[in-house]
Amino acid sequence: MGPIIFWLKYLSFLLTVQLQPTTAAGIFPSVYCGVRELRERINIVNNIHKITEAMKLVAAARIRRAQEAVINGRPFSETLVEVLYDINEQIQLEDVDVPLTNVRPVQKVALVVITGDRGLCGGFNNAILKKAENRMAELKNLGLDYTVISVGKKGNSYFRRRTDVQIERFIGGGSFPTAKEAQTIADDVFSLFVSEEVDKVELLYNKFVSLVKSDPVIQTLLPLSAKGEVCDANGNCVDANEDEFFRLTSKGGKLTVERDTGRTNRAAFLPNMEFEQDPVQILDALMPLYLNSQILRALQESLASELAARMGAMSNATDNAMELKKTLSIAYNRKRQAKITTEILEIVAGVEALR
Repeated sequence: MGPIIFWLKYLSFLLTVQLQPTTAAGIFPSVYCGVRELRERINIVNNIHKITEAMKLVAAARIRRAQEAVINGRPFSETLVEVLYDINEQIQLEDVDVPLTNVRPVQKVALVVITGDRGLCGGFNNAILKKAENRMAELKNLGLDYTVISVGKKGNSYFRRRTDVQIERFIGGGSFPTAKEAQTIADDVFSLFVSEEVDKVELLYNKFVSLVKSDPVIQTLLPLSAKGEVCDANGNCVDANEDEFFRLTSKGGKLTVERDTGRTNRAAFLPNMEFEQDPVQILDALMPLYLNSQILRALQESLASELAARMGAMSNATDNAMELKKTLSIAYNRKRQAKITTEILEIVAGVEALR
């Protein structure tokens, strides 16, 4: 056997060794398929890369509009809550009965859980569903009953599998939240609370923080109480510790809610507030607007969080696809080179045998 055959065999041995999986360094994956299978896997990964990159660009294009809606809507909803608190405080002094502000002992709570309509957005939907599960467990430990209003296809499919949870209604989401969609949810909430089927309504949604972060939060929607605390028949507070409603109304020190005593800071209200119309009429006119604006804001926050999560998830998927494509291409080239070297080795060996 000549020196050419020796070096060809040695090269073939080196290529075979480099194709083995290196579990310690993790440079090459375990490849146990032929050249054709590797070529097919590379084509599949390339198609996935195109799809994830397109979904990333779509989410990035939509996130700007959703983010602007959240930023522009927050000042209005926060100011409206402060105004309603001021009016409600004045009405409480006159001992006027307003159904949506009545605080009664809580026996049943309605949970409005807002999720997304699609997946491929990381842990967005799982985060709010886990928050809902924890809240339901907390209410169960307090001995309170609860019902769920599910908004969004992902939440609907999840709660349909839960036979142990009472579902009031399933509501599908839309491509972009509108006041009409918010009003549909507000009508259900209004009828449940006014008919005294539930004594408290809470919103559960993902609050948009930034393009890389969103927080699942709980916000008390009803009753709009000036006392700042809703209790059960035994006098125990049933508000969530991280209730977003209390952080909203105490922003900037304009309206402070003392959670330990359940009393508001009277200095924050305007003592000489006068109304040209009856305060009850003003409150009756503003409460539907309050319900619609708070629910619309939650829908907008949830959509912005979903798009940001999807953009991040698709960006990571695109990067992973590129890395996998690169790794498979290296493995494919090495196997192809090994196969070519083996064929050359066989040809040279045949030539040497004929001599």
